[in-house]
Parts: sequence; C-alpha cells; structure tokens
Amino acid sequence: MTVSSAERRLRVLHVEDSELDHQLIVAQLRRAGLDLEVHRVDTLAEVAQALTEAWDAIVSDYNLPGFSGLVVLDMLKESKRLIPFVLVSGEIGEDTAVAAMRTGASDYLLKNNLARLAPALLHAIEANDMQCARLEADRELRKSKQRLHELAGHLQTSVEMERAAIAREIHDDVGGSLTALKFDLAWIARHAQDAAVRQRVQSALETVSYAIEASQRIMHNLRPAILEQGLVAAVQWMSMRFERRTGITTTMRTSHEQIQLPAGVPLVAYRTAQEALTNVSKHANASRVDIELSVDSGVLTLEVSDNGQGVAPGDLAKARSFGIRGLHERAATVGGWVDLSSNSRGTSLILSVPLEAPDDSLADDEAGRAATHDPSAWGCA
Repeated sequence: MTVSSAERRLRVLHVEDSELDHQLIVAQLRRAGLDLEVHRVDTLAEVAQALTEAWDAIVSDYNLPGFSGLVVLDMLKESKRLIPFVLVSGEIGEDTAVAAMRTGASDYLLKNNLARLAPALLHAIEANDMQCARLEADRELRKSKQRLHELAGHLQTSVEMERAAIAREIHDDVGGSLTALKFDLAWIARHAQDAAVRQRVQSALETVSYAIEASQRIMHNLRPAILEQGLVAAVQWMSMRFERRTGITTTMRTSHEQIQLPAGVPLVAYRTAQEALTNVSKHANASRVDIELSVDSGVLTLEVSDNGQGVAPGDLAKARSFGIRGLHERAATVGGWVDLSSNSRGTSLILSVPLEAPDDSLADDEAGRAATHDPSAWGCA
C-alpha cells in the first residue's frame, strides 16, 4: 500500500534568497500538518549540487540574485529528474506564469497567498507520483512485450529446427526406404511369371510411388529446400505449385532475379507467402492471386493480393485467429512488420523487412542470434 504525500515525511528543496520568506513558507507548510525536511539554497551552484539528491518537491522564488526561478526550472529539466516544481513569487506577470507552466512547472502562486501553498504542493507531489507510476508501468509493459517478442522468436526458431529434423528423417529414413522398396518391387515385376503377381506388384508400385510423392510434399512443406536456390526461385516455385493445386490464376513479379538477404529473412518471407496463399485457398473464394517481391531503398517488400471476398474485421479479432498474429510475430523476429488491408474487392497482405538493422543494442542482439542460426538453410540444427 502506498503512503500518501500528506502522511509521509517530505524532502523539499527551497530556492530562496530571503531567510525570512523561507521561515514563513516552512511555517505555513507545517501549520498545514505536513511533516517536512526543508533545505534552502540561493545560488546556482548550490542548486546544481542539490539536484543530485532525491527530493519530493522543489519550491522556488522567481526573483533571485543573478537568476530567476525559470533558470532553476531549466536546470531541473536538463537533469531529467521528475520532481514537482512550484514557483512562488512576490509578484509575477501572467505571461511569465504561463511560460513557467508551459516549461514544466507544476504550479505557481504569490507570496501573499501562501494559504494555497500546502494544497498546491500536495497536489503537485501526488500528480508526480502518478506520473512516475505510469512511467514505471509503461517500462514494465515494454519489458513484458520485449520478453514476449523474444519468446515468440525463440518458439519460431525452435519450430523451424524441429521441422528441419523431421524433414531430414523423412528424407533419409522414410524416403530412402520407400525408394529401396520401389526398386525391389520393380525387380519382382520384371522377374515374376504369374500375371496375378505382376498385377499386384504393379499396384504396389503405384502405392509406393504415391507414398514417395507424399513424403516429398510433406518434406517440402516442413522444410523448403527450394530456398537454397534463393527466395525469388522459392516463391516462383510456390506460386506455380499453388496454381496447379488450386486452379487459381497466380502471377509472380519481382524487381530482382536474385536477392541477397540477411540470415533468417528468406524463411520469414517464404512462410509469410505460404500462409497468405493457404488463407486464399481456404477463405478468399478468389480467382486470381498476384505476388510481388521487391527490394527498394533497403527494404524487402512481399505483397500477396487476391480478388476474393475479403476479410471481415471481426474475423481478425477472433480469439483463435492465430494465423495473422503468427505472421506479425514471425516478421518481428527479423525486424519487419505485416500490413493487412481488405475490402469487398479482395485482400492484400504486405510484409516489409528493413535489410539494414537499426543501430541499437536490440538490433545487435537479434543480428547475433540470426548469425548463429539461419533457419532458412537446409538441414541446419
């Protein structure tokens, strides 16, 4: 439970050149029932030294020898300390008071109205406490979001590594065994004399061929080995397969035949296109899909648009609508973002990834992780 400013002992810095005025202000505050520790300074050097300490509030005269209360306020702002500042003066013009409030003063009042000082000081301290609490909550929220972002990135990487392991097993064990079985069945078919045996063997060969094709399809879905040929070739191959499988006219345009991309980016772009095409086949009821892949001004852009029925706003807010959310998280792992626009004439999904990492520690950490593990490489573990 927090202690209110009226109940706790307050440390107040008083910038005042008159000892008499200082005593009057301290007496007025104590008469209001405040428990105070007040320290008076009257030079800029003393102000600068005092600003290195912790204070609950600063009360400053306006007219001081060689400087003004606004100078003290500027020093407080430069120190980047969140301390409520109340300006007190024998006389202060309205323009000066307004300028002080705009600069960051919590309140101002005249020395002939000190009865308002205690309420003004308490209000300023409580408002400052609330602002500090909000800032702390914002910091905790940003830290929480960062942790969630890092967790999402770790999960995405773990999923891709597991996909790679499963794809290797399918390729090495299942695929190899099925191929060997196909050779054996073919040998039996060539040497069998009985027509019924040859017929059964031929049926078995067709089943094995189908199983080999299925294993290759599953392997490609788990781990796109085509990415070894580059993102452009991989997206072109995906668009052709999509058109053959669904009958939806699919065109793919690109600004470059070959695009050199940082580690991790090709797989993010490939999975984004894959998810977009999956959504088109399931939900869009479209007859045409256009895919555009380009690099301009150091930004990779992948756009997948269709002429389907569009996405209702409520569909994206569904509790179990994880597809688009997953794309946002996946894009964030390489510093990118996803934009989705939809209307009755179709849907457009755009992935944007800056290819030059921002100059900050977070970008350096992400770049380090990407350099350690490139999930777009076939067979990496």
